[in-house]
Amino acid sequence: MSAAPFRVLLTMTVKPGMADDFVKAWADNAPAVTGHPANRGHSLARSTEESDVFYIVSEWTSEREFREFENSPGHLEHRQRLHPFRSGGSITFLDLVAEATGTGDVRVLAHGG
Repeated sequence: MSAAPFRVLLTMTVKPGMADDFVKAWADNAPAVTGHPANRGHSLARSTEESDVFYIVSEWTSEREFREFENSPGHLEHRQRLHPFRSGGSITFLDLVAEATGTGDVRVLAHGG
């Protein structure tokens, strides 16, 4: 088994009429997250059912390193840049347990808990 990454899922509702500006702001500020050495990737998805709801997924080498980033001045600045678009949301923390690929391979990972 290999070390399991730590994932963060942020559900974000943006203010009506601000979705396009939010996407641009997210893209412009993504390097604040992906530039951190513990970050393994960061993505933005839009709900197909609610046009003002977005899902941000980021993957980290560990929860400890994510928490260090979360409390850093860089993250606080990043969050401030996106805050004007936000009308609500929630955050969920995930330990990846297993992955399955399109080829049928399944990988079970070590996990916390």
